Amino acid sequence: MSVHGPMPPSAWIFPALGMALFGAVTASGYEFGPSAGGWLFAALLLVVLFGTVFAAVHHAEMIAERIGEPFGTLLLTLAVTIIEVALIATIMLGDKPAPALARDTVFAVVMIVCNGLVGLCIFIGGVRYREQDFQVSGSNLYLSVLFVLATITLIMPNYTLTAPGPVYSAAQLIVVSIFTVLLYAVFLYTQTIRHRDYFVGRADEAATHGDALSDRMLAISIALLLLALIAVVLLAKKFSVVVDVVTAKIGAPPAFAGVLVAVLILLPESVAAVSAARRNDLQKSINLALGSSIATIGLTVPAVAVAAYALDKQLVLGLGNQEMVILLLTFMLSMLTFGTGRTNILFGMVHMVVFAVFVFMVFVP
Repeated sequence: MSVHGPMPPSAWIFPALGMALFGAVTASGYEFGPSAGGWLFAALLLVVLFGTVFAAVHHAEMIAERIGEPFGTLLLTLAVTIIEVALIATIMLGDKPAPALARDTVFAVVMIVCNGLVGLCIFIGGVRYREQDFQVSGSNLYLSVLFVLATITLIMPNYTLTAPGPVYSAAQLIVVSIFTVLLYAVFLYTQTIRHRDYFVGRADEAATHGDALSDRMLAISIALLLLALIAVVLLAKKFSVVVDVVTAKIGAPPAFAGVLVAVLILLPESVAAVSAARRNDLQKSINLALGSSIATIGLTVPAVAVAAYALDKQLVLGLGNQEMVILLLTFMLSMLTFGTGRTNILFGMVHMVVFAVFVFMVFVP
């Protein structure tokens, strides 16, 4: 997304609408219900929420173009992670218990990103440019961190002995949360300082920044980004009520709520990743995709764990056997896809097939 030219009206209208909607609902004491007026409110809420999320990512992108790569994609990732933590924590810690929502959302994010988004970007790039290249050293770092984080948070809880079932004991959860944050912090240091060149593609190296965002517009974007994030966090509670009612109304499985949250938070970032692939900048697509999956586990799981521990709520993390098979398949496939430094349409199609299987198994397990 270019930073040049006037700011689109939606970039400030939706954050303002989000704050206004929250104020109106809070002042009136309105409670959502499955009526004609309720469904109209739900539609309005979704439009405003999606628009506000897109506005947040737009401003993050404007700031990102000013500060350059890989700090730009890092800012995008952190903005989306804040939204994700707010939605998961609000729904999981609400009136209706949802101890597995964090697990379902994190797993859905990994599947959407590593199969759906990566597959689509690679496929589109392959159709337009036949082959695309990227930094193997950078992708290997992404995958090594992702594999470890996903294993210790989504698979290991099934095989611990201290606490029965797919959960960690309090001590285990604290230690695992510390390790995930520590590993993510070292990854950030590697990405942004120590080995920054591993994550910068040729498109970034060739880019010129002669028409950079002005200081005034930068300040406006920072302010509107913060406003948009606050609006999303405040509307998260209202969104959680709608999710509960819709899930019960259509008879969807519990994992559907996690998929819905994952789609909401990943849609703007996915648009940016696909656009980068269309511009023959697959490196930026990989930065956005794999970076968001690592941030989801490295930041979301510890944040939700702290909230669950503070409020004495159970946190279910371990996946079922079926989900673990798909996760391990994704690991092996990702190693093959990112192992050569070049991609083609077949790699993209294989990832999209695995993603289609994941979606089908959510509804027909």
